[in-house]
Parts: sequence; structure tokens; C-alpha cells
Amino acid sequence: MIRSQNGMFGDFGGRFVPEILLPALTELEQMFAQLREDADFWQEYVTLTRQFSGRPTPLTPCHRLSDHIGGARIWLKREDLNHSGAHKVNNVLGQGLLVKRLGKKRVIAETGAGQHGLATAIMAARLGLEATIYMGADDIERQYSNVFWMRQLGANVVPVSTGARTLKEAMDEALRDWAASCETTHYVLGTACGPAPFPELVTYFQSVIGIELQDQIQEAIGRLPDAIVACVGGGSNAMGAFSPFLDHHDVTLVGVEAGGRGMGDGDHSIRLKPDTAETGIAQGFKTLFLQNEDGQLGHTHSIAAGLDYVGVSPIIAHLSQSGRLTADSANDEEVLEAFKLLMKFEGIIPALESSHALAGGFRKAATMNNDQHLVINLSGRGDKDIFNVARAFPQPEWTAFLQRELERHTQEPSAQQEPSAEQEPSVQKSDTAHKENRHA
Repeated sequence: MIRSQNGMFGDFGGRFVPEILLPALTELEQMFAQLREDADFWQEYVTLTRQFSGRPTPLTPCHRLSDHIGGARIWLKREDLNHSGAHKVNNVLGQGLLVKRLGKKRVIAETGAGQHGLATAIMAARLGLEATIYMGADDIERQYSNVFWMRQLGANVVPVSTGARTLKEAMDEALRDWAASCETTHYVLGTACGPAPFPELVTYFQSVIGIELQDQIQEAIGRLPDAIVACVGGGSNAMGAFSPFLDHHDVTLVGVEAGGRGMGDGDHSIRLKPDTAETGIAQGFKTLFLQNEDGQLGHTHSIAAGLDYVGVSPIIAHLSQSGRLTADSANDEEVLEAFKLLMKFEGIIPALESSHALAGGFRKAATMNNDQHLVINLSGRGDKDIFNVARAFPQPEWTAFLQRELERHTQEPSAQQEPSAEQEPSVQKSDTAHKENRHA
């Protein structure tokens, strides 16, 4: 398991926040330091995940798909089968137990694809907490089904309409909220980013993925896999799968980023390849950020709302630069093709985020021998992506169905209408990144 050096992972990480947040982060850090050494707390956490969210998730062999692609035998670690449909629930349940020990009654969170927001709303309902979720206005349009359920669960969903209107801006607003309310509120950060101790804390809870995987693959094939592949947005599902294997250097670790539409500015979300991102400080930590010439955070694109983050986990950045992690990317077309292949050959509907890992994993498997084994972390299921996928694979019947639903909705309006993004209060501009030499 990876551990920071005073919040740093090589050249990345740290804590760069307004002074008002230091007491809350210090309190969190001290609590985390105590609990990570407490075997009873880990058992309480594991018991909660088993009784509530359905762990352990299975390790599924993909026989037909492996035969079709050739090369290594492909396995899927099925985080899509968690309650809420993704790996995000692992982290929020752990942080929920922390919140109870901190004695706070309100939680806030940022979300991109909506899976972390949904998981936070579920956790808050389960533990009796007040929840506010910040989400980019464009992401709300792409993932409204998750927004609907968050609100039904009692969470306050706040659209963020500044900047690129996606995950970066949502995180900015969550940090602003926390700065004003940290005495009574805990920020349930959803990925392995942000100021220390969040990257390490989120990785700690998500490591349940890799811990299970170690036992499952040993039971299945009698040894560790030759490679593990995961998609990389902020980095929580990747770190969950990778962290127990970091000292096993015979296991190749592959992180797949969003190649989007191409390599033009604003067309992708690739941070780990040379000459795409620069070291900078923003949102409370130091890592690789997509930036323009003035050090402003750049624009991003991905067909998957959860992968269009402008930065990356400082742990992932460190592992990439130290050579322990191999960086790859998949463009939107490759992602859709991988999505179709998994459905066609294995009957599994993946999330578009996870389909990036599939695309990279299929490509990697084809270069390997047929006595080797490759595990892909299937971080989420595709329920939430039905509208995006329907646009990518248009069907006249689907369009006609939507038209009928719209007509029924217009003729029989609900007594309680959901507010639109345009009706929500506006928010302030997002923060900017500062290039490393400005903090020398």
C-alpha cells in the first residue's frame, strides 16, 4: 500500500488551501491516521460494504471475448455490481463512518458522471446526514438520470454554470462551500485528488477492490495477473485496483485516459503523456494539469462525463513519472467500439468511463500470450449512459419513444416539477492553476 511523505508522492500532492480549511484538514488527517491503524475500524468498514453495497464484487472471466480478441485471457473486476452501480460507493461509505466519528451532520461532494453524487446521496440517506452535491451544468445534461435519483434521495443538487461547466468547476464550488462551512460540514471528495490527506484517504477505502482481486485471482489461476487495466479520470478506481499490487513489479499497471476527439486543445483529457500537461497547483494540491500559456486550467473533453477532469491524482502522476504505471488513452470511437464488444460477447453493459479501460485493455491483451492473464477494472455499469449511447447508436424506435414520453409529460404535468439548470442559482468563477515556477 502506498503512503505519502508528509502528504507528498514524489513531486506531487501536498496541501495548498486557504488558512480557514487547515483545522478541518488537520482534524481529518489525525482521525484518518488513527483509524487506518485500527483493525476493528477496517472490519466495520468491510462489514458495511458487504451488508449494504454487495461486496465482494465478483471476478468474471470473459471467455468468448478473449477468444475473439486473441492474446491474454481477459477478466473483469465487477465494480459495476456495487449498489449504486459503480466503485464510488466504496469511498463514500468509508468517509461516512469517518463523518460519524467527527460528529458532523452535513456532507458536500462534487460529481462528474453523477456516480459519486449518487453514492454520496445514498450514504447520507443511510446515515441520516444532510447532503449537497455540486455538479457541472453540462454534466447534469449528460447524466440527468443520476441527478433525478440524487434529488429523490433528499440531496440538494447545485448546478455549476461557470467555466467548462464540468467536474473541475464542481470541485471548485465544493471547496468554496467547505471553506465557509467546515466546522459543521465534511467534504466527501470523490476521487484521489485534492489536498492531503484526501488522495491517500480515498485510495485507502478504494483499496478494497485490489485486496479482493488478489485473493480472487489467486484462487482462479493460482498466481497474480500479468496486467491490470483501469480508466483514469481523477484516479480513485485505478488506485483502488492498483494499490495492493504496487510492490509486485511483475504485474503491469495500465491507466487509460480519455483521448476524446483528438489532440487539439479542449478535445481530450490526457494528462499523463509527455507534452500534454504541466505541473501546477490548483484545488488544494500539486499535480499534472492541462493548462494554457497563462497557467489557466484548460478545457477538456470526453464522451464520458467522469473522465473529463483537468487534473489527475498526485499518486497517479507520481506512479506514471516513476515508471510504475503505463499511461494509455482511448478516443471516443474506440470507447464506443469497446462498449459494443463487451455487450455483444459477454452480455455486460459497461459505463462509458469503464469502456475506456476496456478499449485499452483489449488493445493490451492482443499483444500478450494466450497463457497470460489481464484484469480490467470495470468501474461502473452503463445504466446512466443510456441517453449518450442512444445518441451514438441512434434508433428510430428510441426517438419515437422519447417523443411519446414528452407528449405524455406535457399533457399530464407532474405536481412537483424538477428545477432546470437555468432555474438554479448561478455560481462564481472557477479557480485557476498556477504553473510550478510561480510558486518556486
